[in-house]
Amino acid sequence: MATVRVTVHRAQEGGYWAEVPAVPGCMTQAETVKDLLANVREALEGCLAVAEAKAGLLPTAKPTEGGT
Repeated sequence: MATVRVTVHRAQEGGYWAEVPAVPGCMTQAETVKDLLANVREALEGCLAVAEAKAGLLPTAKPTEGGT
Protein backbone atom coordinates (compact mmCIF):
# COMPACT_ATOMS: atom_id res chain seq x y z
CA MET A 1 0.00 0.00 0.00
CA ALA A 2 1.33 3.43 -0.96
CA THR A 3 1.71 6.32 1.43
CA VAL A 4 -0.10 9.52 0.50
CA ARG A 5 0.44 12.93 2.09
CA VAL A 6 -2.77 14.53 3.40
CA THR A 7 -2.95 18.13 4.60
CA VAL A 8 -5.51 18.70 7.35
CA HIS A 9 -6.95 22.14 8.11
CA ARG A 10 -9.30 23.44 10.80
CA ALA A 11 -12.39 24.93 9.20
CA GLN A 12 -13.32 28.43 10.37
CA GLU A 13 -16.94 27.39 10.85
CA GLY A 14 -15.92 24.31 12.86
CA GLY A 15 -14.77 20.84 11.98
CA TYR A 16 -11.94 20.04 9.60
CA TRP A 17 -11.17 19.79 5.92
CA ALA A 18 -8.38 17.95 4.16
CA GLU A 19 -6.72 17.88 0.78
CA VAL A 20 -4.44 15.44 -1.02
CA PRO A 21 -1.84 17.65 -2.73
CA ALA A 22 -0.72 14.88 -5.11
CA VAL A 23 -4.26 14.59 -6.50
CA PRO A 24 -5.55 18.02 -7.57
CA GLY A 25 -9.13 18.62 -6.49
CA CYS A 26 -9.17 15.76 -4.00
CA MET A 27 -10.67 17.31 -0.84
CA THR A 28 -13.14 16.40 1.86
CA GLN A 29 -14.49 17.64 5.18
CA ALA A 30 -15.90 16.32 8.47
CA GLU A 31 -16.74 17.36 12.00
CA THR A 32 -14.10 15.15 13.66
CA VAL A 33 -10.58 14.07 12.70
CA LYS A 34 -11.65 10.41 12.91
CA ASP A 35 -14.45 10.99 10.40
CA LEU A 36 -12.17 13.15 8.26
CA LEU A 37 -9.64 10.36 7.84
CA ALA A 38 -12.36 7.95 6.74
CA ASN A 39 -13.65 10.56 4.29
CA VAL A 40 -10.15 11.16 2.90
CA ARG A 41 -9.79 7.50 2.02
CA GLU A 42 -13.17 7.49 0.28
CA ALA A 43 -12.45 10.76 -1.55
CA LEU A 44 -9.05 9.52 -2.72
CA GLU A 45 -10.50 6.27 -4.02
CA GLY A 46 -13.16 8.24 -5.91
CA CYS A 47 -10.70 10.75 -7.36
CA LEU A 48 -8.38 8.00 -8.54
CA ALA A 49 -11.25 6.03 -10.08
CA VAL A 50 -12.34 9.12 -12.04
CA ALA A 51 -8.77 9.81 -13.16
CA GLU A 52 -8.36 6.21 -14.36
CA ALA A 53 -11.66 6.31 -16.22
CA LYS A 54 -10.76 9.61 -17.91
CA ALA A 55 -7.40 8.20 -18.95
CA GLY A 56 -9.11 5.19 -20.48
CA LEU A 57 -7.43 2.81 -18.11
CA LEU A 58 -10.66 1.18 -16.97
CA PRO A 59 -12.69 -0.97 -19.34
CA THR A 60 -16.17 0.31 -20.06
CA ALA A 61 -19.10 -1.88 -19.06
CA LYS A 62 -20.66 -3.71 -21.98
CA PRO A 63 -24.16 -5.18 -21.85
CA THR A 64 -24.25 -8.94 -22.09
CA GLU A 65 -26.29 -10.65 -24.79
CA GLY A 66 -29.78 -11.43 -23.62
CA GLY A 67 -29.11 -9.67 -20.30
CA THR A 68 -31.47 -7.21 -18.69
